[in-house]
Amino acid sequence: MLTINRNILAALAYFDMFDYPLTYGEIYLFLGEKHCQAQFSEAINYLVAGKMIYQFDKFYSLKNDYLIIIRRNCGNQKAAEMIAKAKEVGQFLIKFPYVRGIGISGSLSKNFADERSDIDLFIITAKNRLWVARTLMHCFKKFTFLVNKQHNYCMNYYIDEQQLQIAEKNIYTAIETDTLIPLEGDVVFEKFYAANSWTRTFLPNKPLRLASAKPLQTYVLKKLVEFLLNNQLGDLLDDTFLKITSKRWVKKTVQKKLNLRGIVMGMSAGKHFAKPDPVNFQNRLIERYKNKLNYLLQQTEERVAQ
Repeated sequence: MLTINRNILAALAYFDMFDYPLTYGEIYLFLGEKHCQAQFSEAINYLVAGKMIYQFDKFYSLKNDYLIIIRRNCGNQKAAEMIAKAKEVGQFLIKFPYVRGIGISGSLSKNFADERSDIDLFIITAKNRLWVARTLMHCFKKFTFLVNKQHNYCMNYYIDEQQLQIAEKNIYTAIETDTLIPLEGDVVFEKFYAANSWTRTFLPNKPLRLASAKPLQTYVLKKLVEFLLNNQLGDLLDDTFLKITSKRWVKKTVQKKLNLRGIVMGMSAGKHFAKPDPVNFQNRLIERYKNKLNYLLQQTEERVAQ
């Protein structure tokens, strides 16, 4: 089988795990290697003609099922509404002390949402003040539960300017990194993408969304709080909040407490990062993807050989 055919099937296989068909342009963006447009078009047509993939309107899928096209269209409409709300949330959260950048992550960053979707946010903070910023933001989030707005403030993933590079380097983190929608903090996101240029190895055709991020503005209260904590007291508070939060999350994981989606809660925490770790979700997803792709390629090669 030609490499271009394998790459097309690989792109579709990844998103097929989420029942998410792709457009012609999206498949090209998520190819694992660079190919010319003519070769890409020829390969797409070949795979459709051989019924190795299916085309419905502008979408392509591994499944011969129009219902997933309906699902995607509905999800795209819902996402447009939630992205508009996320922009308002970002404008508010950027005012918190030491917050330098805010972006949309999760399924919403792939332009999909349903009735169960949250607004997942990716936060970049100032160096060595991640835990001060996170604690203040999550204290605020406690109040959102009182008005049932907590789903708009899912501040799941934090990194600081000291450690902008994502530690795990695989197809999952490459897609999550390159599909982020920056909302606030154009300068820090430029640095973030520069630090994560390794994603080009997995997604050489995927452009970044720098233009969507707004420049930072000056807020008097934010500036005042940072002035008061740019000292040893701030260092002490940051270290203390890290220790308290890490201990609390370890306890939640040991007790197998579940989140709203019924998954055992977990968090990976360090001085320069705080990220969800729901029972090795990332490793299990990558293993599932590899198995799915291997099976798909084997089936396709057998059909081609007949």
